Amino acid sequence: MEEKQNAIEVRNLSKAFKVAYDKPTTLKEHLVSLGKRNQVERRTVLENINLDIKKGETVALIGTNGSGKSTLLKLMTKILYPTKGTLKTYGKVTSLLELGAGFHPDFTGRENIYFNASIFGLTRDEIDNRIGDIIEFSELEEFIDNPIRTYSSGMYMRLAFSIAINVDADILLIDEILAVGDQHFNDKCYKKLRELRDSDKTIVIVSHSLDAVKDLCRRAIWIYKGHVQLDGDPNYVINEYLNQIALDHKETRKKQEKEGNRKNRGIVFIDGPNSFTHFTPTKNHFVIRGWSLCDYEDAELRIFVDETQILDYIKISRPDVIEAYIQEFAGFIENDDVGYECSFDISTLSFGEHHIRVLLYDLINNVEITDKDVVFYYDPVEVI
Repeated sequence: MEEKQNAIEVRNLSKAFKVAYDKPTTLKEHLVSLGKRNQVERRTVLENINLDIKKGETVALIGTNGSGKSTLLKLMTKILYPTKGTLKTYGKVTSLLELGAGFHPDFTGRENIYFNASIFGLTRDEIDNRIGDIIEFSELEEFIDNPIRTYSSGMYMRLAFSIAINVDADILLIDEILAVGDQHFNDKCYKKLRELRDSDKTIVIVSHSLDAVKDLCRRAIWIYKGHVQLDGDPNYVINEYLNQIALDHKETRKKQEKEGNRKNRGIVFIDGPNSFTHFTPTKNHFVIRGWSLCDYEDAELRIFVDETQILDYIKISRPDVIEAYIQEFAGFIENDDVGYECSFDISTLSFGEHHIRVLLYDLINNVEITDKDVVFYYDPVEVI
């Protein structure tokens, strides 16, 4: 079997940035900056990175914010250059890094297609032949002759992605830009990316959507504190990544407790009933359901209808919530039963406005961590 050639080669790469202190302009700033004048701090973002990405591979770069994965992607595009080491790419490169990059806000979507595609190396004739496909994929036919300063962030992303996939690049680099699109267009984009993957294009993507990484990529590279921590099968790499996040979160909490500045964080959500729902005597009961998450072990969920606390509720499985918050609350989610559900006898209420309040309560310090409130109405007759 013939070994595939490399599309990207990274050797002994390091990247550092200079951080200069601003010149003080007030007396307070002068006092605070004593001893720091003219100092320049060097922050190393990536250190001694060595990678080979083969032609036709679809690779995800994963890691927490600030780990260096987006910097590595920018080095691949030659937007940045390494402080040490080398990075070589073999083939035509196109990228989707920052929203609106390569666009001029005062020109129309159609004009920006010509500008942006020419940056990626297409001639006028090539753009003429492809502009119909670009506009069709973006679904922006109605707005294509409007200045793009009038576009939403999602419309920017649609146009940028549509151009990038139509320039016939050998290497496609994507940095989390798909996160701003609506679900319909995101699904369409990932379908197109799967087609490109199967057509032997090289794709490198930075994403916090771990399920998308598992679905799209055949390889994941975990960047941790500027180093390659793990490189291999996405399922295994992601599992180890989440384990490390859990350990880091717990270490951070211990440090905060030691320093006396621990702040508990929680989220409470009420799925139903919706705010301003009207109930009538035709229904004796209604169901309250939702979910909660907290990074504090001694937190208690409490549910109230007006001043009446509901003690009889059940915990239910919510894998959708776990999927959305697994990175943020890693180490504090023991199982997936973060949902709650209970029933309330509405006939005990007087007619008029009422409130459902769900909160997380700190049992040690006797304070509320967070809460959510929903207003509903109990009407004597049905509201039409």
